[in-house]
Amino acid sequence: MRILVTIPHFFGRTQSGSRAKYGSQIANAEPRRNALSSCVGALHQQFGRHQAVIQVGQRRTIDANAATRCEVDVVVCTAGKQHLLDQISVEPSLIHHSPRDLNPMTLGFACHKVLRDRCGHYDYYCYLEDDLILGDPWFFAKLAWFNQRVGNDKLLQPNRFERGTGTRHHKVYLDGDLKPRTTAPFQDVKEESSLNSTVMGVPIRFQRPLNPHSGCFFLNAYQMQHWAKQPYFDKPDTSFIGPLESAATLGVMKTFKIYKPIRENASFLEIEHSGDQFLRKIRVKKAG
Repeated sequence: MRILVTIPHFFGRTQSGSRAKYGSQIANAEPRRNALSSCVGALHQQFGRHQAVIQVGQRRTIDANAATRCEVDVVVCTAGKQHLLDQISVEPSLIHHSPRDLNPMTLGFACHKVLRDRCGHYDYYCYLEDDLILGDPWFFAKLAWFNQRVGNDKLLQPNRFERGTGTRHHKVYLDGDLKPRTTAPFQDVKEESSLNSTVMGVPIRFQRPLNPHSGCFFLNAYQMQHWAKQPYFDKPDTSFIGPLESAATLGVMKTFKIYKPIRENASFLEIEHSGDQFLRKIRVKKAG
């Protein structure tokens, strides 16, 4: 299987005294370097072809995970010099750099064009914000299983989470419900509102969420071709929250019925958000 992943990446400090709205605008570059390194590194570690078992007695390695490993191409789109690609701890050969001369807030739409221009050459076409870490090697097998059962007009999105340290929660999923009016112009969550199945004897339920945002999407070849044919594909629309959220979510929300695993099964399909940006908002003071 061949996978194409596009990542919009920029790092630009906000002006002194102004507040950063996104992680890419914070003053400290280290979290962003670490996040991008982990994002790209995980893609190759979990899905790349170079996976092996150490035969200790023979002091050699043999191939591993033939059932899930793939050919992975990662394209990182940047704007001008506002990036950290020359500082991350990832072998340069693992990244295809696509520099652009545009507003960095619109890099996500440039990623869409990269996906469209390579239609017909991959099995999955993916978009990842640069602080997301995909750690489930069975992720694409789950997506394929889902669409084989319910059709390609439906898109399964992962639940984003952060790890807790020094908080009341060990793990927090980030994308709880938005007010219904936020996505009502783009989706009708009452239409085929839920789907049910069983995986390894465990009941699994998928629901059309009031918050379809995951900071990413993963389309199979048929879905990518279908989306690219839509009249709005090459017309950037930032009407869902902002340009970053719209690039990650609005186009696919207009095109497909989006589902996520419900909170009781949230971990069935998930993706990690680097750091604790959201967790800090609910952190409680320790006693004493």
